Amino acid sequence: MNWEERIVADPKVLVGKPTIKGTRLSVEFILDRLADGWTEEMLLDNYPRLTKEDLKAVFAYSSESLKDGLFFTLPVSRK
Repeated sequence: MNWEERIVADPKVLVGKPTIKGTRLSVEFILDRLADGWTEEMLLDNYPRLTKEDLKAVFAYSSESLKDGLFFTLPVSRK
């Protein structure tokens, strides 16, 4: 999946957060909905411009970002 064709960042849109191209839906927003229990079907029904390929791009972007170390790691619990 080439997420770069679907995920963009424009300083004039949502303060430059990564968004799905042609929308104001941020990667963060999509991941938050999924974390809240939304299904893929619910997202697609509520946001008609969103596609399955867009969702795949969100996952690919997130995965690559984690691999590149763009996210901070949590301290290891020593319980």
